Amino acid sequence: MSEFAGKLNEILNYGALNLAIAIGYKNRIFDILEDLNKPVTIKEIASASKLNARYLKEWLGVMVSGKIIEISTNPNEEDIYLLPSEHALYLTRKSESNNMGVYTQEIPLLTACAMESVNEGFKTGEGVPFSKYPDFQQFMAETSDAKHKKVLINDFLPSVENGQLLNCLHEGIKVCDLGCGQGVALNLMAETFPNSIFTGIDNHEAAIIEARKAAQEMNLSNANYLVLDAAKIIQKEEFFGLFNYICAFDAIHDQSYPLEVLKGIRAMLVPGGMFSMVDIKAGSNQTDNINHPLAPFLYAVSLMHCMPVGLNNNGTGLGMMWGQEKAESLLKKAGFEQVEIIEMERDPFNLHYFCKIPSFLSVEFTVP
Repeated sequence: MSEFAGKLNEILNYGALNLAIAIGYKNRIFDILEDLNKPVTIKEIASASKLNARYLKEWLGVMVSGKIIEISTNPNEEDIYLLPSEHALYLTRKSESNNMGVYTQEIPLLTACAMESVNEGFKTGEGVPFSKYPDFQQFMAETSDAKHKKVLINDFLPSVENGQLLNCLHEGIKVCDLGCGQGVALNLMAETFPNSIFTGIDNHEAAIIEARKAAQEMNLSNANYLVLDAAKIIQKEEFFGLFNYICAFDAIHDQSYPLEVLKGIRAMLVPGGMFSMVDIKAGSNQTDNINHPLAPFLYAVSLMHCMPVGLNNNGTGLGMMWGQEKAESLLKKAGFEQVEIIEMERDPFNLHYFCKIPSFLSVEFTVP
């Protein structure tokens, strides 16, 4: 067998493992095995999980042959299964920031949502609308929920401008989360900083409905949401100079017209205002990403979601892997005089592009 044929064997096996791990994660089998904390029979796993024993047996075949779960026999010569603690550390919900099992769900979800549409896009060049991704959008909201609860309030916001933003949030400022989705981050901020006023903007109406519902359930009077195409903000003078701080978490690369969106953000900030753009850490050229540890995975997610979504309405289709050079260039074209690129200790796969507006307006914005 040639070296490349061997590589294809590995690809087939790892693709199958990704799918099976996603199923195990979705059904909390890894969490249950971690809680059982000993070698157990299929019957014991089925009892603890309330799942079908025959399906579990076939799934365990994938896990054992893939060396994810260990197999042995008990004195009754029954097969028993153990999830090693060093594997559980990366596969269960208790793992928090170490949890990589959650991300195995992305490719199966995107395949179910958009495979046919993406295949068609190869022929037509057209984008794929958000409406094709309901299950994936829900998944992203759940992962964002866990990530923001762990990192946003305790780590990220205190790090912005050496803690100055935190002081402002406690005193009371106006904040916008652009591309807010279902409002996970914005509602967390609104709950933590009751003296500040928070506005979420997204063009996905179904997500905004969920965000408003969550805000009402949390009794947040300082959180409001707008269904709005961010690319059109630059045409709306009523939004100019409204906000002291704007954030965009993994949102800009999905925009059909990212430059117009960034221009709108620049216009919405007051003199001395701040903008945090958190986006993927990568190079703009494919050759720069050959040694990136997750490049094939990230390019695949972009192919199945980020790029086709960005192609809607004859958009640019940046894709997730647009890269640092292009991001910095677009920020400067949008009028941000200074762009600071900050490594994120708790998030090695993203960069924080921090922009602060001078205390005087150096750029005049006019409605086209």
